Amino acid sequence: MDKTIVEFIKSNQVLTLATSFNNKPYCALCFYVFDEELNQLIFLSSDKTRHINECLGNILVAGSINNCVTEVEKIQGIQFEGEFIAPNQLNTINLYKKYYKKFPFAAAMPSPIWAIDLTYIKMTDNTLGFGKKVIWNK
Repeated sequence: MDKTIVEFIKSNQVLTLATSFNNKPYCALCFYVFDEELNQLIFLSSDKTRHINECLGNILVAGSINNCVTEVEKIQGIQFEGEFIAPNQLNTINLYKKYYKKFPFAAAMPSPIWAIDLTYIKMTDNTLGFGKKVIWNK
């Protein structure tokens, strides 16, 4: 994965997760941790939420991560596609370790952990030039 994309993902912490089930789109905001080795986004969310239930019914997801700037020349963001992962027990332990390292306060409110295996990213990075795109495919 291009280092520009990696550094951008690592420098942020909130993603928008887009799901679709029965031809109805939905999106949710989630705090995440990036596993650079596996190209996965790790996040917590209740299994009672609409977005998790939709992911369990359709593992193909999309989403975005963006910075919060108002100056056009500083805009950066990614749109991604991936596959939702409901981890097994062994993977769950490793995912929690990574997540709680970045967000230790989250341990106070236990919640199921999930991941997105990234398959495609398009990054817009105006700091490299207006409308500059960087593409990554798995």
